[in-house]
Amino acid sequence: MEDAVYDRMNDLELRHWWFVARRRIIAALIGRVLGQRPARILEAGCGSGGNLQMLRGFGEVDAFEFYGPARESADRKTGMVIPFGALPDALPFAGSTYDLIGLFDVLEHIQDDVGSLVALRERLGEGGKILVTVPALPFLWSGHDVRHHHFRRYTAASLSEVARKAGLKVTYSSYFNFFLFPMAVAARGVKRLTGSEVPDDRMPAGWLNAFLARIFGSERHLLGRIRLPIGLSLTAVLEKA
Repeated sequence: MEDAVYDRMNDLELRHWWFVARRRIIAALIGRVLGQRPARILEAGCGSGGNLQMLRGFGEVDAFEFYGPARESADRKTGMVIPFGALPDALPFAGSTYDLIGLFDVLEHIQDDVGSLVALRERLGEGGKILVTVPALPFLWSGHDVRHHHFRRYTAASLSEVARKAGLKVTYSSYFNFFLFPMAVAARGVKRLTGSEVPDDRMPAGWLNAFLARIFGSERHLLGRIRLPIGLSLTAVLEKA
């Protein structure tokens, strides 16, 4: 992604409503996927480390990251040493296998998404699972995707097909960021009409930030139990076929 985008994300990921609520959703999904057992967990593409403390609540965590400044930030935030890694061909922790591999808004950044899932499939232990989140719905493509260097947005069907080609099966999938979907679509429509380049991820006023975090984060009570029909994002649990 662009350096300015990374700098903004690094500054906001512990307090911006989207990151805060997404961590709550991911934590709820992991709890339903793993149950109460401590697990061996890998975060593939951990960015500047905003998820790592949450993941440590579920077991022993490894993580890797491609982008140097993000690795340095993750080191500072967590006290961990985050090695370089790149999908699909430069994975660290050779010989290690995992109960859960997290791929949180990473797959869309990688041109070879099938090859990346094949590489991660080889790191799954017995009964291991990959938990994926990605941006959803190609018709929502915008300048946000360009600035973040996305290759694509997914549908449930297209993500399932990528998983199938990688020798994986989808055991659960759902769209999410459902409650805010109408407002977000309207806002993107206005930006297209006006040509606005205001970043989607800027920090809103405190009261609005808290409100949006509560609305988005409330979906954690539904995900893993039911499937939401549409949303700005998509999640899936993958297992070896």
